[in-house]
Amino acid sequence: MAKVYAFLANGSEEVECLAVVDVLRRAGIDTVLVSINEGCEVTGSHGIRIVCDTTIADACLSDAEVLFLPGGMPGTTHLMECEVLTDALRRHYKAGKRVAAICAAPSVLGALGFLKGRKATCFPGFEEKLSGAEYSHTGVVTDGNVTTARGLGYALDLGLELVGLLCSETESAALKQTIQYDQI
Repeated sequence: MAKVYAFLANGSEEVECLAVVDVLRRAGIDTVLVSINEGCEVTGSHGIRIVCDTTIADACLSDAEVLFLPGGMPGTTHLMECEVLTDALRRHYKAGKRVAAICAAPSVLGALGFLKGRKATCFPGFEEKLSGAEYSHTGVVTDGNVTTARGLGYALDLGLELVGLLCSETESAALKQTIQYDQI
């Protein structure tokens, strides 16, 4: 079974994280919310308190298929400053496993050198932080083992993209129908 770890810091964008996590869990994908704080509680960028499943100090990330970073500020900055997280991202990426980020968080992947020569997207204004990427205005972009999304408006799309990659396109399409997600 696929396993995804979603990392939260104080100041992370709540809905970008929880919408993706919700879609993944609906697909039966084991998805773990991980606080980079000392405790499991995180306060998002809009003041919403979230109780994570574990902390980064207690998480065993070796079974992860995907490491996911939501955006939001200053959450993205806190994620980038967390050495335990950036070390885990480097090991995961080097092993050829998938990393995913939305909104401002693709800048973390850019800073770590994961986007060189790849297509990627991000929240407008963060394009220069994608270090070596070919910027795409597309809502969700998958290039190799890296998946990026522009922002909150694409959180469901990112979740469905990850379901398609981890399960199947058929399962992603069926899930899209069950959640009544009809794009105009």
